Amino acid sequence: MNNGLVNAIIAYIMWGVLPLYWKLFDNVPAGEILSHRVVWSFVFMGILVALQRRWGELKKIAASRSLLLSLTASGLLIAANWLIFIWAVNNGHVVETSLGYYLNPLLNVLLAVVFLREKPSRGQWLAIAIAGAAVLIIAIDYGRFPWVAISLAVSFGLYGLAKKKIAQDASVGLLSETAVVLPVALGYWIYLAAVGKTTAWTLPPSMFIELLLSGVVTALPLLFFARAAARMTLSTLGFVQYIGPTIMLLLSVFVFKESVSPVLLIGFALIWTALVVYAAESVRGTKLAKAS
Repeated sequence: MNNGLVNAIIAYIMWGVLPLYWKLFDNVPAGEILSHRVVWSFVFMGILVALQRRWGELKKIAASRSLLLSLTASGLLIAANWLIFIWAVNNGHVVETSLGYYLNPLLNVLLAVVFLREKPSRGQWLAIAIAGAAVLIIAIDYGRFPWVAISLAVSFGLYGLAKKKIAQDASVGLLSETAVVLPVALGYWIYLAAVGKTTAWTLPPSMFIELLLSGVVTALPLLFFARAAARMTLSTLGFVQYIGPTIMLLLSVFVFKESVSPVLLIGFALIWTALVVYAAESVRGTKLAKAS
């Protein structure tokens, strides 16, 4: 549990600061950034798996239809999440991306109860209720249907559920997920070259090197997340996730200068109250379990 918590905190801090990285490429279309993100993630993970001498495990995945289908689903889900996130950040919707990842822990709890038969305690349900009220306040204040936030929450929530159900090493699993969407990414490169609309390949050398690093930037937090998901309950993992959108919200206000209403700040305070209640109840439950 402690090891899982450390991995989760590292992953969500990395994801929280990612808008700073993607803003470097705000003149590159989101789809093209995604294609590079997939290709260079595959290359990075391929090198990592080769160094670990685990290429043989891919044969086991190819021989298991159920595992192959699960990894295909998780690969498509995370690719969709990446595309929506990149587009939102580079089109001035960082606040809404933050809202999406505030929604995600609530969805995680719902998925955990329905599919994994997890049973939150009364104190944890109280925290969930407080957080739910906060998200409702934020959504109403936002003034329009937050499709970006909903899409991000659903895609990443289902991805987290898929990772809980896949008994696979983090490195090999992530390599398999990127391999699923690699043909689409390469096909998109060919299409862009054919119609003469490539943007990334015309970037200055220093910026193109930064784009190459998108493989590392993408893979590292996912590796930490996969290790956390294997060691923590889905509902608890979801609440730790509030670290990420909180960092995004702070960046949207102080770095990207997006407007934030007083109501949003109230919702923000309620969500952190819920997080404290949930954490305190989880610690109490752990102590009671050890005592018995």
